[in-house]
Amino acid sequence: MNRLFFKRSFSIFFSLLLVILCTVSPCLAVSAADHWPSGIEVMSNSAIVMDADTGTVLFEKNADEIHYPASITKLLTGLIAVENSEPDEIVTFSREAVAESYGGTSSIARDVGEKMTMEQCLYGMMLESANECAYAIGEHIGGDMDHFVSMMNTRARELGCTNTHFTNPNGLPDEEHVTTARDMAIIGRAVINNERIARIVGTKTYVIPPTNKHEDETYLNNHHSMLNYYHTSRYLYDGCLGGKTGYTVAANNTLVTFARRDNMTLVCCVMQADRPNHYEDTVNLFDYCFDNFQTLDIADNDGLFTNQKSKSVGSLARNMDMSTVHAVGTVIIPKTADFSDTQHEISPADEVTDGIIARLDYTYGDRIVGGGYLIYEPDELTPYPFHSEAEASGEEKTFRVDIRLILLIAGVVLVVIVLVTIIVKKSGEFVREKPRRKRDNDRPLIEQPQAPPAKHKTRTIYRRRRKRR
Repeated sequence: MNRLFFKRSFSIFFSLLLVILCTVSPCLAVSAADHWPSGIEVMSNSAIVMDADTGTVLFEKNADEIHYPASITKLLTGLIAVENSEPDEIVTFSREAVAESYGGTSSIARDVGEKMTMEQCLYGMMLESANECAYAIGEHIGGDMDHFVSMMNTRARELGCTNTHFTNPNGLPDEEHVTTARDMAIIGRAVINNERIARIVGTKTYVIPPTNKHEDETYLNNHHSMLNYYHTSRYLYDGCLGGKTGYTVAANNTLVTFARRDNMTLVCCVMQADRPNHYEDTVNLFDYCFDNFQTLDIADNDGLFTNQKSKSVGSLARNMDMSTVHAVGTVIIPKTADFSDTQHEISPADEVTDGIIARLDYTYGDRIVGGGYLIYEPDELTPYPFHSEAEASGEEKTFRVDIRLILLIAGVVLVVIVLVTIIVKKSGEFVREKPRRKRDNDRPLIEQPQAPPAKHKTRTIYRRRRKRR
């Protein structure tokens, strides 16, 4: 009986434990491939949608295929220009620059020796896609075109582009002038995060005042149909921040577009697209991503890094107070997911700048979905203890904290303790009750009358004999 009780108890215990582990184990390793939104069809040969804040790729199709970019090249030209010049610098159009407008290419008909400010040239290049403006900008920034092209390719590599090689500043046909949708999204992300060039690409119309070669004003219109109705109002898109169009016979239609809704800024690039698929694909991709993804602020969601005193995050913050996450840190995940589905890694910064002591990188399944910074805000100036440790060891340390796994293990341990306590208690009661049950079984069901002791019977017979005498 005792053996049967323990056998049944442990069977129940392990069954419950198995149910618990099967129920929560899917939460331990979230597969982004299983939970990442999918199912949209795109007609363009290559396409990608990237979050401008985190760099997270929300959608991609043949994003690493090599293509001719056409005029979306000018996004990188404009970025380098604003990084290396002032708006009021005077740009002079050379004979080589003006020649770029020959043959019916995009142009605002500038003349040799014409002078315009850098800002005016940028508006001419980004709104009207003027090739002579792009060439004049390149000559002004680089000194000569070869040097500027070298600057373009160097900057592309610095941004993280791996399949880009440019030979000119405007995207006119050249077999060696190639890139990919992914690389153009990376370049586009840098553009939209640069306030000066982002303002220009998001402008609908602009007027260039009279110059030394033109007595009349020059009116410019943005040709991006999701921002401006210059060509058609069919594709106007709520939240569009601008972008850049491109077309050559070899490149077909190319398009980079920026849009913002619900604190989410996206970059979309489509390449090798037939008209009007480049606009229709971009509109559909934006709608799909805005409907299926959400942006979350790390400081508002990760309780491990909220602003509270006397906290400890392992050896990283052994003596730290008032640690907070940088306010701009965000993650972008599917709307069907929760912030607790993400995991993060903490990497100490090489140098402490503005209180930033560590980098936070967040993943959802196998995807990087955002990041931020760990800020040290001491009440008094004190040394950063983990830096001395890292320098002493000479090793780079990366810390990973999985709160959900810790809570899961704690929950399983608690359940085990409760079940073992119940089993032990029941076992003790069984052992105490066993002797009493045995005595109860030996007791007869009906009580039989007992005969009086023999001495009582002898005494009665003796008294009768005395009466007879």
